[in-house]
Amino acid sequence: MAAASPPASARTPTRNVVIKTEPEADEDLRICPEEVPFKRDPVVPLLAPVSGLQPLAWSQDHRLAVCTTSSVSMMELVCDVHSSQQELTLHRTCIPVPTEAPKLRVNAHPPPAVSCCMEGTARRQVGPAAELAEAVGKFSSHPDPSVKQLFLADQVMNPSMGPLKGIKYASWSPLGCDSSGRCLLACLTLDHRLTIHNSHKRLEWNTLVNLTKRYGARLKERGYSKKDNKPPQADLQDFDELQRRFRMQTPLRMEWSSVYTTKQVQPDNSCKDTEMVLLAVLMENGDLVLWKFVLPYLSEADVTFYDIVESGVSRPSDLAWWEYENGERRMSGLIIGSEAGPVKIVPVSLAGVKGYFTLRHPVILWKECDELAVENLKCVPMIHPIQKSSCSLIVASRGCYVFWCLLLISPAGLNVHNSHVAGLHSLPVVSLAISQHGVAVYTCSLDGLMKKLTPTFTENTLIFKQEDLLQSESLSGRRIHGIAVSHNGAYCALASTPGMVGSHHPISRTYQVHFVALKTSEEAAALLLKSPAQNLYKTADLLDLVRWQVLKNKCIPAALLDEVDRKIQEVDSPYLWRFKLFLVRILYQSLQMPPTDHHWKPTHEENKVLVRDEEEEEGEGEEDEDKDDAPLLEVKQEEGNPEQQMEEVQAWINAVETHMMRENMKKVLGVVYLNTWITQNTSIPTCGLVEYLSRDGNDRGSEVLIGHIKNKMNKQTFSERCSLCQAVLPFSDHKQAVCKNGHIWLRCVLSYQACQTLTFRRCLLLDTISRLPQPEDPEWIRKILQAPCTLCDSPMI
Repeated sequence: MAAASPPASARTPTRNVVIKTEPEADEDLRICPEEVPFKRDPVVPLLAPVSGLQPLAWSQDHRLAVCTTSSVSMMELVCDVHSSQQELTLHRTCIPVPTEAPKLRVNAHPPPAVSCCMEGTARRQVGPAAELAEAVGKFSSHPDPSVKQLFLADQVMNPSMGPLKGIKYASWSPLGCDSSGRCLLACLTLDHRLTIHNSHKRLEWNTLVNLTKRYGARLKERGYSKKDNKPPQADLQDFDELQRRFRMQTPLRMEWSSVYTTKQVQPDNSCKDTEMVLLAVLMENGDLVLWKFVLPYLSEADVTFYDIVESGVSRPSDLAWWEYENGERRMSGLIIGSEAGPVKIVPVSLAGVKGYFTLRHPVILWKECDELAVENLKCVPMIHPIQKSSCSLIVASRGCYVFWCLLLISPAGLNVHNSHVAGLHSLPVVSLAISQHGVAVYTCSLDGLMKKLTPTFTENTLIFKQEDLLQSESLSGRRIHGIAVSHNGAYCALASTPGMVGSHHPISRTYQVHFVALKTSEEAAALLLKSPAQNLYKTADLLDLVRWQVLKNKCIPAALLDEVDRKIQEVDSPYLWRFKLFLVRILYQSLQMPPTDHHWKPTHEENKVLVRDEEEEEGEGEEDEDKDDAPLLEVKQEEGNPEQQMEEVQAWINAVETHMMRENMKKVLGVVYLNTWITQNTSIPTCGLVEYLSRDGNDRGSEVLIGHIKNKMNKQTFSERCSLCQAVLPFSDHKQAVCKNGHIWLRCVLSYQACQTLTFRRCLLLDTISRLPQPEDPEWIRKILQAPCTLCDSPMI
């Protein structure tokens, strides 16, 4: 790869682009009422103050991680089809901060003077315990004030400072990294412990591996040498050496790469595709430690040390992955920002990954050392609409400014265009988020003002359209600590606390998380119809906006329904049928009347009998007869319509669901036909599926498939039997199986076998039952059982 060429502005000064901070007279920057972001309920209170420089992180599986001083608070956005409530459905969990202090493993007892302070607060093992204790005593009372003050003020080296408690940073992996097909969470505490977590059964979190501990053990084995494996020349009595050993294993940030596919040679010399993901950890000395995770992650053996990259940045501040893809050419690198100001890309070598190239040299994106720290570093791939090529947009906050850089790869090499957006905020930018679908940059300053930057391409560079995000009354006067945007840009989450009240600070601070919708329901529906992912679960944040509109209006927009039907006629896609089923189910929920009677209330008052004079009753009846007859008829008629409409919608749901089930049965039978000669041990009721599909004589595709299946089975039948009475289970319904003795079993939604065990997998959105894979199942059956839900695309757990 050729070296980076100078910016276009350096070659052609006349084309230098000036970022305008004030609108011209003829410009119209007013936001239409339909585009104004609106706040969604509920407001989620936090039990502890937020912590870390970037306290909010939103994953691809729609979970929001909020870093606090006591735990990582999780809020999972669930697009619930069984609820008629218009508020957001959030499942809350948390990962508590470890309460035990990290202890230093010693081989010999340290001197009594420092043993008490080292036992609970020493964070790293940098050498023999006796030498470390001697070094601590030496530098804590060093005659040189510059050395002494530097040591005493260092939170990592000085054990008397005491450990900080809280979460410093959290980072989500791409979707599909854990055994359930969801995201892994990398968590860094304020006392510098880096751990990896995954969720189990929705509400339970497990700690998978402690990377800080593993890396410390690796450095100890190598004698705390650098990448060249040369042993250090100095000992712990040298302040620079002591500082180097601590900084080389103190993590600052970590970021996940995308999922890579590699070829793995099997014992029979065949090749098997395996997936992996890399976790890059930025250390305080500028080193980048890469960890390799083999997917799906099952045990601690699936994570191995991959490589270490020496960036040469002395004061690193932030980290982001740069991943470029254009046709068959792919590249990866790590973008590093520094506290002094410069930004650079460091090459990363991906051995064994097909199609990936490596940069020859680091690329300097910004070289001015102006002491403006680079924070909130983000990178997003884009398509240049003028040059019709792939490019990368890098943004970061530097004080009150937003730094941006556009990377273009041409036959001449890598072109770098960079500048700053000035005049956005009068106070430093505390948080920055970027929406990858319909690229937009959202910034927030200390005073709570939020801005939206929309990039617009010119021939050689970018300009940004600036918009003020209007806030609701509940957010006015509050201090914003951080913002994060959902995966598809539907929602923005804000962590806030009360600001100044009448020029005074509040007596007690309460921390809250607010959700603001950034798109209208019409925009969300349009994006869902043309979604390249073709997966409802991956677009659940957009789906929730459509759900909210249907519940609010109690009807499906006619234009949306017509467009879905038109697309189904053009391309009979299962995704479109799932989307249609979702709309109809939400419509059914919107038509349900809220319960008027409460079952928990006593009923003795309802049995009271009132005795009245017959003449009074007759008189009142004659007077009120004419008045009440017509209104009563109207009420009865109004009450009858919703019931009839609900019956029609329920029939609509059954029709769409039956169509989807039949199509999935064909898919399952096709897999059975391709993978086995006999169906005795397939754990799939082939005969039942064939009989069920044979009921519709107008399906030509089913007839052809059934003919092939019957010829292959050679007139053999293997019936399902009830595990309680051994009676035959007839296949009369795709949802449940009932034997002649009345035993009822739920059917697996993926293989349609009767689930006769106590262990089930449940869909995250629809609670659909599916059995777990067994050790005796062949690989092709495992793939069926581990597939996403056929009704809503969500992973099964």
